[in-house]
Amino acid sequence: MSDNNTAKRLPGRQEIPSEMKWRLEDIYANDELWEQDYSWVKDQLPALAGFEGTLGESGQRLHECLQLKDEVFQKQEKLYVYAHMRKDEDNGNSKYQALLDRAETLSIQVGSQVSFVEPEILTIETATLADFVANTQGLELYQHYLDEIGRMREHTLSAAQERLLAEAAEMGQAPSSIFSMFNNADIQFPTITDESGQEVELTKGRFIQFMESRERRVRRDAFQALYKTYGAWKNSLAAMLNSNVKRSAFFARTRKYNSALEAALHADNVDTSVYDNLIDTVHKNLPAMHRYVRLRKKLLGLDELHMYDLYTPIVADVDMKITYDEAKAKVMTALSPLGDDYLANLQQGLDGHWIDVMENRGKTSGAYSWGTYGTHPYVLLNYQDTLDNMFTLAHEMGHALHSHYSDTNQPYIYAQYPIFLAEVASTLNESLLMHHVLENVTERNQRRYLINHYLEQFRGTVYRQTMFAEFERDIHGKVWAGEPLTPETLCRVYRSLNEKYYGPDMVVDEEIDMEWARIPHFYTPFYVYKYATGFSAATALAQGILANGQAAVDKYLEFLQAGSSDYPLNVLRRAGVDMAAPDPIQSALSVFGQLVDELESLEV
Repeated sequence: MSDNNTAKRLPGRQEIPSEMKWRLEDIYANDELWEQDYSWVKDQLPALAGFEGTLGESGQRLHECLQLKDEVFQKQEKLYVYAHMRKDEDNGNSKYQALLDRAETLSIQVGSQVSFVEPEILTIETATLADFVANTQGLELYQHYLDEIGRMREHTLSAAQERLLAEAAEMGQAPSSIFSMFNNADIQFPTITDESGQEVELTKGRFIQFMESRERRVRRDAFQALYKTYGAWKNSLAAMLNSNVKRSAFFARTRKYNSALEAALHADNVDTSVYDNLIDTVHKNLPAMHRYVRLRKKLLGLDELHMYDLYTPIVADVDMKITYDEAKAKVMTALSPLGDDYLANLQQGLDGHWIDVMENRGKTSGAYSWGTYGTHPYVLLNYQDTLDNMFTLAHEMGHALHSHYSDTNQPYIYAQYPIFLAEVASTLNESLLMHHVLENVTERNQRRYLINHYLEQFRGTVYRQTMFAEFERDIHGKVWAGEPLTPETLCRVYRSLNEKYYGPDMVVDEEIDMEWARIPHFYTPFYVYKYATGFSAATALAQGILANGQAAVDKYLEFLQAGSSDYPLNVLRRAGVDMAAPDPIQSALSVFGQLVDELESLEV
């Protein structure tokens, strides 16, 4: 008995072999050095504050302020990342809990001291600012940064009005805060009977597990229980979402945008046509999704396919045990089309203590890539010997290499790539890995399993997120036009989209009408479309690399090096993908169609 318990017990941090741990000493060799940087940042705060009201005096003064701001931000970020990652090693470590708390407080203090910079730059006449850049050595580095601030000029109000908007912004967070509190703290779900006959409380965390159940009764019970619970609150939930949509409309109108969509996309300098193109192109490819739904119904052996049948595997679990060493080797081989330079950096990451591999007691769950400018990136894993975990390794190393190339080729101010581009490098790695694995798997059931895995990525990331994006466009458009968002309106719009996207072989259960009520992303308007565009861009780039070799690789490496030195659409365009056109989305969805073809052929 004790031996069995020992086998199941998670090891403590000190029991993990050193070769399986990241080396945070590459950021700070010891905590004393952290304290020195902490003191330095604290000491700079009065100097930063001293620039307020003086930025328009000269180009030299502006340059000195921006330089010091960058130095302080870089050090403060380093302090925060180190403390956070030390805590992530063991969340029960009170020493690093305290260090992180101090770093968070310092971050707020730094943000407060520099909050004047961008509003004050906007008060400088355009011609004067151009003269500053032309005649001040070093200030030319900040040209794109200043252009970005200038782009906001026509949407920036007077100082007094801006103060009012800043005050209103906190109140504007109320719908999101109320929903978050309701959805994460207050809502309670009933119990259902699981596969073994046990009464189990339904939670949001357990919902997907139940939806993946082999037993259909369990799936149906979980589905009905979850949405019935949300449905009981439909009036309050509709009021929350309606208020959030009205908030977006208020700020967009006040800042002189033509729509809430235009206001949301303006931060990335993305035209609304990109958003519309995504939805239109996915519409043209809905027949492939309808074929996949029909195939799912057939493979599950069902007379009717219901919404609660969407997540259960259509191919019996395949035993594809992949050790960490095997995963590293497969990822290296799969990414060989990216060339020697990429592989050398990847090898360095895999073997150079960038990665914290194993689960231990108190360690943060999940996976991420993170780091700080001036040192190599890091990856947190909790590796299990599964296919999914191998793909997670490829995905997170995609982020890590993106950061590595960006950090080593850009000054600090442009090193952080925008969210619009963030998922491209990670998803491209997954795409190349899937291509490699499929090329080398001949066993029928393993091949079916892999294809279904890939199809589900498309369904979840392109089709589903685009359906969400269309729902947002519809409901924000209604509010902009002065229409109310009643529970009936929200349910009707959401139901019609499910019918459109899943097609005639899907029974669209009435419970799904309430799904809009549980999607937190709807409180960050017009964000989810980036998942679909990122996945599409990555798939198109991967296809180009496999087809065109070194020429495409060279362009891709330039993409990785660009950071935020240019607008995201321009960065992608130079890599060979024009997201302002439908082609990359069509290219990606053509892959989806081919995969449906193959899965159908394997069933003959």
